[in-house]
Amino acid sequence: MIELRQYTLRPGRRDELIDLFDREFVETQEETGMIVLGQFRDLDDPDRFVWLRGFTDMEVRRKALSAFYGGPVWAAHGPQANATMVDSDNVLLLRPLPAGGGFAVTPSDRPQETAAAPDRFVACALWHFPPGSHNGTELIRDGLVPVLRETGPAPLAVLTTEPAANTFPRLPVRTGENIVAVFTSYPDESAHRHHLARAMAHPLVREELLPDIERAQIAAPELLRLAPTARSLIR
Repeated sequence: MIELRQYTLRPGRRDELIDLFDREFVETQEETGMIVLGQFRDLDDPDRFVWLRGFTDMEVRRKALSAFYGGPVWAAHGPQANATMVDSDNVLLLRPLPAGGGFAVTPSDRPQETAAAPDRFVACALWHFPPGSHNGTELIRDGLVPVLRETGPAPLAVLTTEPAANTFPRLPVRTGENIVAVFTSYPDESAHRHHLARAMAHPLVREELLPDIERAQIAAPELLRLAPTARSLIR
């Protein structure tokens, strides 16, 4: 299970939160049984911090979050983190689609605190479909994702909404949604634009998939343009 968390911060305080997060909240969260997958600056909003963390299942999530937010590290540093935030409730609870849809990263690969931020561009496309419908998920998984693999870098992960009840209600998550999230990574944004253009020009996408996806979706897709922080595993 994966949380995609988007925080709206007080003006000018994003770097303060990132420094605190990468110093105090990475290994200490992982010691409770979760994995901090990625931390990002949102390139479209200087006051938005985006990050992901993963759990093996919902019960592990409950125990890990209870241990961390009830523990000494959050007691010591949580007030400073909260002081940077306007809103922290924009949270999607997701799960990998079958056949290797999750992130292939491990904590042993994480850079040290002294590392420089990587020169990488990460894109996250969020597709919105009617709750309870599987048609849109199948169009993305079985149609669009193979074309993305054919025309450029394979997606880092393909995720969909986790329908299970929130096992840690102290931290709200968005409910009643049916989302597919596709993460891809590039050396720079120009490489992403070229990949997207190749995929959209593919005859299957242009003539069949896009019209079918447009009919299936209930809102326009969102694109998160993300720059990984120095200690992000996803890059």
